Amino acid sequence: MGVISVQLVVTMVMASVIQKIIPHYSFARWLLCSGSLRWYQHPTEDELRTLAGKQQKGGKSKKDRKYNGHLENKPMTIPKDIDLQLETKSIAEVDTLALHYFPEFQWLVDFTVAATVVYLITELYFCVAEPNEEMNISVVWSLLVLAFVTKILFSLTAHYFRLEEGGERSLCITFAFFFFVKAMAILIVTENYLEFGLETGFANFSESAVKFLENQGLESQGPISKLTFKLILALLCALIGAFLTFPGLRLAQMHLDALTLNNCKVTQMSEKTYDTLRLWVILLLCVLRLAMMRHHLQAYLNLAQKGVLQMKKEAGRISTVDLQKMVARVFYYLCVIALQYIAPLVMLLHTTFLLKTLGGYSWVIYPEENLPCLSNEDSSPAEVGQDEVQASQTVAQLSVALGGLRTVFSPLLFRGLLSFFTWWIAACLFSTSLFGLFYHQYLMAA
Repeated sequence: MGVISVQLVVTMVMASVIQKIIPHYSFARWLLCSGSLRWYQHPTEDELRTLAGKQQKGGKSKKDRKYNGHLENKPMTIPKDIDLQLETKSIAEVDTLALHYFPEFQWLVDFTVAATVVYLITELYFCVAEPNEEMNISVVWSLLVLAFVTKILFSLTAHYFRLEEGGERSLCITFAFFFFVKAMAILIVTENYLEFGLETGFANFSESAVKFLENQGLESQGPISKLTFKLILALLCALIGAFLTFPGLRLAQMHLDALTLNNCKVTQMSEKTYDTLRLWVILLLCVLRLAMMRHHLQAYLNLAQKGVLQMKKEAGRISTVDLQKMVARVFYYLCVIALQYIAPLVMLLHTTFLLKTLGGYSWVIYPEENLPCLSNEDSSPAEVGQDEVQASQTVAQLSVALGGLRTVFSPLLFRGLLSFFTWWIAACLFSTSLFGLFYHQYLMAA
């Protein structure tokens, strides 16, 4: 098998696309700047002064007074029930320069699109050519996507930890402990009720690792105990839950605002069919959520108008600076909200891709008699001719070693791990969104 293959060509072409084309034709910019999203502009101080009936007549303002020999300038205040109508404007590319986290949002979305295209082409290639010993390079792309998603979610969560007020830090810690306890409880439950394949995958991993170490002349009782394995999984689950806390809460609020804005028996199926349909359901739900992204983002942008309407119902006065900040803050944090919306979606999507590829599943529903078998046997080493050089023998030995590692990190192990993490990411999103719906629907309304 040659080193340069169709996959490497696709990877090189997509790297060129990312470098040359995407900076000019960005899917992320199109999502925000295609004209369908409108943001509310904050009123100027002159407009607020005119509405409040306080035309400045020149000279020193009455709000300026001497204090210790210096002029103290206080911001002008206006009644909260002022007749204020906010003007809207379509988001243009120049407006994105003021958005927080826009470079991170653009990079994540565009790289995810590129990685997804590589994945689809690779899947088509493996379906048509059916290479036996060739590594699926789409796994590397999906792992890179998950790494970028994790980095961005960590950055957003760290931003909340730096805030001294608001209780965001306490909320993240609380949800992290909640998800840790929840994960430990789920991992203790027998697989007769929740079947992820973790027990089977871990047993296969331990047995294969012991055999592999014995073949290398090493004695071992196993690489890791089951308790330590589940404890590590629980810690990772707590971390994922903490990262997805605010995205879930934000999604719940946007969903409720979007709803306000826009006022049988199942036939049993085989296990293989169920696994394939599960992959398709996750994929279709991700596409559906992506299609609803603009509606949810517009619902978020409408928070500026919602805040002004709520202000009009209150008595008292508010400074013009605070009013301008209240309106402008919504637009400036649009990309933060967009990242909280799309990052969990990308994480779930590419974890599902890894589950399909590394777990040995299929996108096609086969008849029962034509189901593809999942082999755990060692791959046969490449044949070496007598006239081959020593480098070829080294490559053959390396292939044998990699074949041994494949028996340790088998599809059964990846099925168990990735099935669990796919379910856990979806469960975290569901839990935090459900809590957010309850909070915004009942507690905030009380």
